[in-house]
Amino acid sequence: MAGAGGRAFASATSESHTGRGSSTPGVGGRAGQTPRYTLGLLQTPHSSESTGGSFSGGARPGGSSAEGLAAFPRAAGNSTVKPAVSERGESYFGDKSSCVENANTLNFTSSSSVRGLNSTCIGKTPLSSGRSGCRSHTPLMGYSVTSSSAVSAHSVASVIVAVVEGRGLARGEVGMASIDLKNPEMILSQFADNTTYAKVITKLKILTPLEIIMSNTACDAGNTTKLFSLIMEHFKNVTFTTVQRKYFNETKGLEYIEQLCASEFSTIFMEVQSKYYCLAAAAALLKYVEFIQNTVYAPKSLKVRFQGSEKTAMIDSSSAQNLELVINNRDSRNGHTLLGVLNYTKTPGGSRRLRSNILEPLVDAETINTRLDCVQELLQDEELFFGLQAVISKFLDTEQLLSVLVQIPKQDTVKTAESKITNLIYLKHTLELVEPLKAALRSCKAQLLKAYYNSLEDTRFGIILEKITSVINDDTRYTKGCLSMRTQKCYAVKPNINEFLDIARRTYTEIVDDIAGMITQLAEKYSLPMKTSFSSARGFFIQMNADCSTLPNGQLPSEFTKITKMKNTYSFTSADLIKMNERCQESLREIYHMTYLIVCKLLNEIYEHIHCLYKLSDIVSMLDMLLSFAHACTLSDYVRPEFTDTLAIKQGWHPILEKIAMEKPVSNNTYLTEGNNFVIITGPNMSGKSTYLKQIALCQIMAQIGSYVPAEYCSFRIAEQIFTRIGMDDDIETNASTFMKEMKEITYIIQNANDKSLIIIDELGRGTSAEEGIGICYAACEYLLNLKAFTLFATHFLELCHIDALYPNVENYHFEVQHVRSSAGNEKITYTYTLSKGYTEEKNYGLKAAEVSSLPPSIILDAKEITSHIAKQILHRQETTPEMMKQRAAYQLAMRLVQTARNSRLDPDSLRIYLKALKKKYEASCATPRKNDEQQ
Repeated sequence: MAGAGGRAFASATSESHTGRGSSTPGVGGRAGQTPRYTLGLLQTPHSSESTGGSFSGGARPGGSSAEGLAAFPRAAGNSTVKPAVSERGESYFGDKSSCVENANTLNFTSSSSVRGLNSTCIGKTPLSSGRSGCRSHTPLMGYSVTSSSAVSAHSVASVIVAVVEGRGLARGEVGMASIDLKNPEMILSQFADNTTYAKVITKLKILTPLEIIMSNTACDAGNTTKLFSLIMEHFKNVTFTTVQRKYFNETKGLEYIEQLCASEFSTIFMEVQSKYYCLAAAAALLKYVEFIQNTVYAPKSLKVRFQGSEKTAMIDSSSAQNLELVINNRDSRNGHTLLGVLNYTKTPGGSRRLRSNILEPLVDAETINTRLDCVQELLQDEELFFGLQAVISKFLDTEQLLSVLVQIPKQDTVKTAESKITNLIYLKHTLELVEPLKAALRSCKAQLLKAYYNSLEDTRFGIILEKITSVINDDTRYTKGCLSMRTQKCYAVKPNINEFLDIARRTYTEIVDDIAGMITQLAEKYSLPMKTSFSSARGFFIQMNADCSTLPNGQLPSEFTKITKMKNTYSFTSADLIKMNERCQESLREIYHMTYLIVCKLLNEIYEHIHCLYKLSDIVSMLDMLLSFAHACTLSDYVRPEFTDTLAIKQGWHPILEKIAMEKPVSNNTYLTEGNNFVIITGPNMSGKSTYLKQIALCQIMAQIGSYVPAEYCSFRIAEQIFTRIGMDDDIETNASTFMKEMKEITYIIQNANDKSLIIIDELGRGTSAEEGIGICYAACEYLLNLKAFTLFATHFLELCHIDALYPNVENYHFEVQHVRSSAGNEKITYTYTLSKGYTEEKNYGLKAAEVSSLPPSIILDAKEITSHIAKQILHRQETTPEMMKQRAAYQLAMRLVQTARNSRLDPDSLRIYLKALKKKYEASCATPRKNDEQQ
């Protein structure tokens, strides 16, 4: 591929640093030769002012224009965003073509993502360089796809979201449109929300937006909407931008979608043509993205999909935090989360999909079982597992690659040219993996894996690759290391396609050879072990491993400059080497310029076929996630879940605790049905209540994303919402703020729960007095008991346990402890972390703690007498009568019979035996008082 000199030099040099792309400043170029990029149907417009900057280090995309772009005032510490006034009154907003010439008239206002600053930052555009006090929050155009690790895939936010709410009678109807700047997919949503706006906040938390766009009418002075205020409250570190309400135009939104949506996803028109609010949000979003990115999307290039709120389970942000789904509460860098337990993905796309699925589990049992079939086959077929994993690990970020390919820059620069060349190489690398991926899937049996194999039969993959290899060298491929990748880009295009390009490459090779020769001569001249090194920031430089004592006078010769030292390694350059680096960069610019022209022509030829990459991106990320599930199963004894109308877990354990402890935690059973849908759990502090509750929710989520579950056997009822209220360490303090937090959380649960919810409440009412706490707990329980939701309620208020006398669908469980008396006569409590039927016998563990303290015996004795007297009064009011017991037994028998009729797989003889056992249990329940009643 490269010339002989280039090959020799490449093997002779060492790379002491690696980096992304080139940061070399531009030098004087020939503006007249600036390529006009005509990918798709749009041609990049060039004005006379901007042409001079192309390939010459001039104003970068997004810089200020002669007329002046709308200013972006940054409000410091203010939750109210005041609209700015543009220099030109009216804005053009609605042509389906590229509105480059009118971008400077858009009227935007943005509030700072950095709160509490003492000054206001003003910038010409979101990309301008004059905003010293605020972070640059929008990625520059021209980035390249990298092989960044899956773990760090979400380290930089890149999603922009537009939100609009109906007015008047339509208030509460919310439309959302979001687009990831690194993924050419626009997601539309529209749904009715209640006054808490729980769905909006949850969806935004999942998206982790870089910026949120809303109408300026949402924050009019003195008339800020509740939705705007709530979003500002929950997203304090996110940039807010307001645009005029007229830009939220549903007609223009539909026109944009018709223009930009790829033909494969054209069914979206039927889904959204009457969903006016999400269309309005899409209109504002697309125009704003075009403005800040200084690029337009090519026609028929975007993947557009509608995502309703009914297809996934809702997990509010507080519950996600309580359960540590994606972020550890003590250390955000710690991997002790559910995402950390399951994340063995090999690609950034796979990691993103896993995170999204954990936060929004599926609610369709058929889809979940389709995934589970794949995981099962991967576990049973070792060759398939390792074969797929080997291929998937070679893929780069396919979604980001697509995003770069379908965006058309409004201004051609050296950075743009280099990015397009790089990404064409990445595209070739990606397409070359299609055949190995097909080969790995050829003998699979699972329905979903077969469907993926058939999708990879798409002839467009071969057509694109054939067109690429007709222009690009066969041995050009993605490599690690900035110098190796630079060589790949220089010699990407085959020889004899452009004679001027061939001459420029020969010149570049000669310069590189001269640099290597010069450094060799310097090493001989000074008898020092010098070697040639390269970094994207410095270009070629000299490196040497030597001790100071070996240098003349302990210093390097005077002709060397920019000397740095790390331990015994010196890095430096010389005036001659700097000049040769400049010549090298000038030659490289010429090569990139001519290669870019060829690449643009090639992209025009392959563009009509490129949409098959959406399919490939989806396949790779899903396979990566399924492989990750299978990998997690090999490290622990997980089992495949079933889906019925029952929540039954046999010997289940906490998946995150297992990872932390490096051994299997204590296992416990869980059983909830429609007839026993409310479980009250008691036990001393530290007995395992909170861990057990979190364990159930985590297992439910794992099952609903298609993963195996940590248990010996498990069956789940699909949960449409998962709510958790988990007591934290600071809840022990009795203060107003803690109590108000409790009340907000329980209010949210009560307002949003339904019959298909899984509700987990731990230690409610501890922020106030015992009497008020009992009252609040009792009232909350009675309200939730009217629902068919599965509820687990942990409490220290033992008075609450007697609610089962009134409600037959309530079950009591407790965590056992053992009392061990030492030879010295001291008593010690040993925690078994084992769940048992009935409520705890450890009623007075507060008194027992006082006994081992230094309190006087007389005070402890008085406390015991008072406690005993109060307990007898409460018990007298809550005694269970035989009639109540009979009613409870009848209710439980009826529920068991209904459950048997729905789910039984027993043969007639076994069923007869089971029914006789139910009858005996019913008769015994009617005649025998319960264990806890006898103890009283």
